[in-house]
Amino acid sequence: MNMILLTVAAEAAGHDEGPTLLGLGAEGWVYVGLTIFLLLAIFVAKAPQKIAEALDSRIADTRRQLDEAAKLRAEAEALLVEAKARNAASAGDAAAIIANAEEEAKALLAKAEADAADLTVRRAKMAEDKIGAAERAAVAEVRAIAADAAARAAGAIIADRHDAKADKPLVDRTIAELARIN
Repeated sequence: MNMILLTVAAEAAGHDEGPTLLGLGAEGWVYVGLTIFLLLAIFVAKAPQKIAEALDSRIADTRRQLDEAAKLRAEAEALLVEAKARNAASAGDAAAIIANAEEEAKALLAKAEADAADLTVRRAKMAEDKIGAAERAAVAEVRAIAADAAARAAGAIIADRHDAKADKPLVDRTIAELARIN
């Protein structure tokens, strides 16, 4: 009777339920099969235990990864503190190096100025010495030219004023002086 009512209601709704087995249609048997599968999975295959073991394993892996990450973070923080300390130390070193470089630059500048002044004095002295040498050479050259001119003039005057007669008394006097020496 229920079946008839369902059939009538289905026909009135315009749905055809299709064949039924033990009063269940296709959809009902799908639910029964799914229920049986889940019951078998739970009791026979021990699915909840396997699921729990898988979740416990996953939780343990996650905890291990978190512990490792915490260790890595602690190491990174220690390295950061060390790097900051080195940075602070190197900043102090850099300031000392800059101060030392500035002192050396000032010393080099003072030395360069002193060397430049000394070089200027030496070059001035060398120039004065060259000028003095050139003056002495010019004076010597003028004297040589004057001596040569005087010797030529004297030779020309002597040649004009002395002839063989004038030379005879000189030669005789020289011979007489030679005889006295011996």
